[in-house]
Amino acid sequence: MPSLARMPVLPEVTLPLNELVHPYQRHYFTCHADDAAYRIRRYDFGPSGRFLPLVRAYLNTLTAHRDAEFRYLFTLLGTELATNALKHSDSGLPGNTYSLLAERHRDGITLTCRDDGDRAFWRSPGRHERRYLAPDPGGLDPESDAGRGLAMVDALSTRWGDDGRADYRKVWFFLAYDLRDSAWNHL
Repeated sequence: MPSLARMPVLPEVTLPLNELVHPYQRHYFTCHADDAAYRIRRYDFGPSGRFLPLVRAYLNTLTAHRDAEFRYLFTLLGTELATNALKHSDSGLPGNTYSLLAERHRDGITLTCRDDGDRAFWRSPGRHERRYLAPDPGGLDPESDAGRGLAMVDALSTRWGDDGRADYRKVWFFLAYDLRDSAWNHL
């Protein structure tokens, strides 16, 4: 098998993020309440933190029909799931993706982040065991340098969970429109 030549270092270019969005899906990112008529909406994002402004525009558009407080909290929690997918799974590697799926219900919105999992998991013993995520007990400590993400999702969402699979993980949260069962109401 011939060896592949190394890719030369290419110059960086500046490109508007909307150029990366298919024209049929541009309404996913407008942040206009008129574009929020959906039941289910899904978008796949690339493997770079440079796409996070696009993620935030997507999340903000999903909640454009709600008040600013709900939009802020939903976007904050959704961005946390996206960041975790990039940082803690193979979705952050070149050529991979993660998806954000929103399901609108009468009383709130469920957001599911499906990532590419951890390929090293397949080489580990006990790989058939389900491993569910747990927030760091000290994660909300303002002095903490890391580990606040799931603790924040746990405290601020109405409910959350994951599928326990390390190979293709799905992490989700539900945020009720009235923010019930959320520590946000007590801040």
